[in-house]
Amino acid sequence: MQVTFLGTSSGVPTLTRNVSAMVLKPPQRSELWLFDCGEGTQHQFIRSNLKLSQIKKIFITHMHGDHIYGLPGLLASIGLAGSSSGIELYGPAPLKNFIDSCLYNSSSRLAYSLKFHKVENAAINQEILFEDFDLEVKTAPLKHRIPSFAYRVNQKTRLGRFDIEKAKSKEIPPGPIYAALQRGEEVKLGDGRIFSGKDFCGPPRAGLSMVYCTDTVYTESAIEISREADLLIHEATYSHKETDMAYQRGHSTATMAAEIAEKANVKQLILTHLSPRYTPGNETSPIDLLNEAKAIFENTQLAKDFLQIDIKKRCNSS
Repeated sequence: MQVTFLGTSSGVPTLTRNVSAMVLKPPQRSELWLFDCGEGTQHQFIRSNLKLSQIKKIFITHMHGDHIYGLPGLLASIGLAGSSSGIELYGPAPLKNFIDSCLYNSSSRLAYSLKFHKVENAAINQEILFEDFDLEVKTAPLKHRIPSFAYRVNQKTRLGRFDIEKAKSKEIPPGPIYAALQRGEEVKLGDGRIFSGKDFCGPPRAGLSMVYCTDTVYTESAIEISREADLLIHEATYSHKETDMAYQRGHSTATMAAEIAEKANVKQLILTHLSPRYTPGNETSPIDLLNEAKAIFENTQLAKDFLQIDIKKRCNSS
């Protein structure tokens, strides 16, 4: 899995940070999943190495403008390009009405289908929101001024690594047979010999996991959905000294984000959704927020626009 940050500011954009948007590239797929779509997100795509035509799923956390105002324009641009076979959108119930209204009142017609999925029931009932052969997505309610939801993407347990040398020693011809064995399947050779892929694969490998958590004040549901995740992306709108303001406005401090990461025992924390008040040269800077979080959870990193992270069991950045 790889994540790319396209917007890491809260509320309004700054010279160096656009408003909320993050892209996940699922493993071994030529598709992209977009999480939130603040104003200007399609411009951020143009400045990155990502392609709008590869977006297959869009997940919206909540209906505040800095998370959705870029969505109608992005969908219209994809339509004009004529390069999409369809997009699935997941989010709060009002999302469909918002998009339908924007497209209708701007006389925009899409040459591809949109399929909307309301997330409220899955969040309340702790149901799987999406699942296929390799991935599953879960959601959980957060604590904000309006309904807001976190998302967790889990990769399912994979077979162990394929032992090529063992296959060669059995004089099994390479090619499609190796691929079948690597999938754990049973194969029969032309000479009548039968082999099971399980005999050529190491121990099962745990899949990767990523949690995207914004906007919210500190809440137990954020801890629960984040447990043992390889990467937690969490908002840190305010510094600890502005805790009262954070509670009033339904946002987290860097300290809250770090406490959630520590209690959930995640592998790595990345702070995003930073208030524009924290810019270099001001009394409090983003580095101060980072240091505040690292005092509680050491493996913390500060998001910035166009930062790419390859999620591994030990997360590395580039």
